[in-house]
This record gives sequence, C-alpha cells and structure tokens, in this order.
Amino acid sequence: MSAYQDAIQHITQLRQQSGEAWAAINPESAARMRAQNRFHTGLDIAKYTAKIMRADMAAYDADSSQYTQSLGCWHGFVGQQKLIAIKKHFGTTKRKYLYLSGWMIAALRSDFGPLPDQSMHEKTAVPALIEELYTFLKQADARELGGLFRELDTAKAAGDSAKEAAIQSKIDNFETHVVPIIADIDAGFGNEEATYLLAKKMIEAGACAIQIENQVSDEKQCGHQDGKVTVPHADFLAKINAVRYAFLELGVDDGIIVARTDSLGAGLTKQIAVTNAPGDLGDLYNSFLDGDVISGADDIANGDVVVKANGKLLKPKRLASGLFQFKQGSGIDRVVLDCITSLQHGADLLWIETEKPHVGQIAEMVNRIREVVPNAKLVYNNSPSFNWTLNFRQQVFDAWQAAGKDVAAYERAQLMSADYDATELALEADNRIRTFQADSAREAGIFHHLITLPTYHTAALSTDNLAKEYFGAAGMLGYVEGVQRKEIRQGIACVKHQNMSGSDMGDDHKEYFSGEAALKAGGAHNTMNQF
Repeated sequence: MSAYQDAIQHITQLRQQSGEAWAAINPESAARMRAQNRFHTGLDIAKYTAKIMRADMAAYDADSSQYTQSLGCWHGFVGQQKLIAIKKHFGTTKRKYLYLSGWMIAALRSDFGPLPDQSMHEKTAVPALIEELYTFLKQADARELGGLFRELDTAKAAGDSAKEAAIQSKIDNFETHVVPIIADIDAGFGNEEATYLLAKKMIEAGACAIQIENQVSDEKQCGHQDGKVTVPHADFLAKINAVRYAFLELGVDDGIIVARTDSLGAGLTKQIAVTNAPGDLGDLYNSFLDGDVISGADDIANGDVVVKANGKLLKPKRLASGLFQFKQGSGIDRVVLDCITSLQHGADLLWIETEKPHVGQIAEMVNRIREVVPNAKLVYNNSPSFNWTLNFRQQVFDAWQAAGKDVAAYERAQLMSADYDATELALEADNRIRTFQADSAREAGIFHHLITLPTYHTAALSTDNLAKEYFGAAGMLGYVEGVQRKEIRQGIACVKHQNMSGSDMGDDHKEYFSGEAALKAGGAHNTMNQF
C-alpha cells in the first residue's frame, strides 16, 4: 500500500474514533494535504538531502560520469522554477542540486542594498534564503500534486479506471522538488563560535552541505578578486570542527562540509602560524612566507618580526597594512597542503578557487592531493567571472601552436571577436566548453559542478531585452512575442501565474473546508482559462 493510501486509512480510523465531531473531515482530503506537505521542518529536509548527497558521492566514486550539478539561485521563486524545469525536461531531479552564493546574497539580498562580496551583509540573510528556497520547492510539490489530485477526481467521475490507476501511480511514485543545497557560509562571519551559531541556523533552515573558505573573516574578498588573505590551518580547522559540531548537535550525522581554499590566488596572510615543532602544520604554513634569511640581531630593525624555519632565522616581508606576504609561485603547493589537511581533519569535499577553467591545471592539483587522500573530490565553481569564450579559444590556440599547427589566421589577444565565431578554432573551443564538466569530472576529480551567479545574469539579460522592445517601437508586441508566446509554446508553468501562486490549491482547500459553499477563484470567468 502506498504512503498516500496508508494516510487515508489512518485518518479514516482517527475520524471513526472521534465520532460525529469529525463528521465533516474527509480522510482523502486530509491525506492529500499531508502528501503536499511532506517536510515539516528544515531539519527534515537537511536529513533527507544529506542522504541523497552521500549516495551521490558514493556513486561518483564508483563512476566519475555520475557527477552532480547545480545553479546558484538568489530567490526562492528562481530555485523553484529551476527545479520545475528540470523535472519537465529530464523527468527527474537526480544529481541536480541548488547552490546558495554569498555573492548573490551580498549583491541582492542585503538590507543595505547591493554590497561587494566581502561578508558585509547580514549573516541572518543566509539561513533566510535557505528557508525561502525550500518554501518555494515545497510549494512546487504541493502545486504538482494538487494537479494530479484534480486529474484523479476527473478520472473517477468519468469512470475511467485505467486513467485513474495511471494517475494514482504518479501520485504514489511522486518525486519531490526538494533537493540538496550547498550553502555558502563565506569565511564563517567571525570566530569559530560565530561560525557554529550561523551553521546551526543554516542547517535548521534545511542546508545539508555547508561550504566554508580559508580567508580571514573580516578581510574576506570575492574569490575572483585580488587582496585575498588566508588564515593558518589551525584557525580554519577550528571552523570546520564548529560546523561538524553543529551538524551533530542537530542530528544531521551525515552532513557535508565543503572546505574551500583560496590559496591559489591569495598572496597574503594576516598572521604567522603557531608552531611547536619542526614540520608541524604551523611550521609548514610559515615555510611559504616570503622573507630574508638573517644571521643575527644586527639584521633586525625596530618592529621586525623573525621566525625560525628550517633551522634558520627568517624575517618575513610585512606590508604597510601589517599583512605578511607569501613566496611567489607557492600557490599550488599551498592549495595541495590546504586540501590534504582539510580532508584529514573532517572536511568531506574540496573547493579550489582557480583563476581560469583549465582541466589540466585542476587535475595537476587533484592528482597530488589524491596521492595522500585517494577519494578526494571537488566542488568546482564554473564561474561567470571567467571569460569562457576567450579562455577556451586561447587554450585551443596554445595547444595547436604547441603541436605545430598553423595559427597565423588567428590573433590570440582578439579571439573574443565575433569574426572568429565560425572558424575551426572557435568550434573546437565551444566543443571543449560543452564537454568541460564531463572531462573534468573524469580527469580532475570534480564531483559537483556549479555556476554561482547564472540566474543573476539571466535576469539581467532578459530584462534588458524586454525593456528594449517594450519601451521601443515594438510596444506590447515586445512582451507578447518575446515572453508570453514563448511561455505558451514552451509549456512554461508560470504562464498561468495565478496557478503558480497557489490559487488552485486555495480553491481545493476552500472546498475541503466549506464544501459546496466554497467561493472559489477558478471559475468560468478566470482569465487563466485562456491558456
């Protein structure tokens, strides 16, 4: 018996036990409402989605073609429409997640208005967006099931038992729109206690995976901008521990921690690590400091800092800001050490922030990490900060040139030009972009591919196109031709925006509560009937 039928039976027994007082309660209506509200709390969601993500991680370990993907969403409605589209086009949400970007919260969700990605936004906005996303996904479940219930009633009224059975099967095997979310906690918004408190709120809102980076919390910069400052490993590991304790306290035993390193592009540190013995983590961190080896006190000026490393006295280079500088060219070595250390101390997945999308560069680092931790896996930012067209055209240009192929027809610095769009080089670059996720999942250990800010850019692009047409010569045709006609022909659910906002579900409830006396909105004069 299905969960839906079980619920009908259970509520029927409750009604019988309650006698005449419950005479107006229809067990099937109550069971429908129960099915439409499967997840009662954010913790229910976090526990459910953590198991999905763990199973996906194991599937990827067995077969790298089973990688996962997500798109960043800055509003619950955007996340909802993404999952509705995924179910429509692919029939399943399997291996499709949500991503919550700190950048988008800073730029779009702060009470201060648009802010740079420097952790200046309200930390409460992060769990608030997680809760909002899942509220909209749960509503997508309720809406789709509501439609199936109405179809079931129609089939019953028509005496079409075959159709009734088919619809009942869809209800019994319904796949929820609720999927895992990887949520950005930036650098933790303060010390480890602050990180723990925020992580709890994020998990309570539904997050099963939390991504945290090794930048200094109050110096945090966007991963694709300059001026990034990292912290010693001990500081970062304390925050990883804080997130794990938050998961365990709330009973999400298989919660996922994504440890992000910005060391590839970060040339600065705010502090010298504490070290107790040669070769310990603090000593390894300090070994990357840029500075001068000195012989004694005569080489030390007022205010200088000196550390002992590799049996020698080192005077690290300190900037006017008080920050210390790392050696040039040490980024990859620091990334590898960061990643190994994080995995050995509680992290589940890695995030390496790179300056370009290059499979070979990522694989070089991952292969070194996997020498120590064989099942190391990455979450990778397919960032809109990369110029994908130019990057891949230049990669093809360089590969062809190295192979001795004639590239005289191409100007490397000008490869972004539309003049090259139909050339062999551009077509090869586009093919590499198309296969980038599969290639890097296979060759560079990338388990999860995400785009941080795609819906930010799509909203800007579609709004620009609409404004250009509607306020121009096209007038109302700019909306009809560019939006509504496409919605109808592509089967976009939002063309019936009253239905999407819950009007039909409200009618269902009114009928449950008031019977034939219900005043419903979805009658013959509802203009939504035109679609």
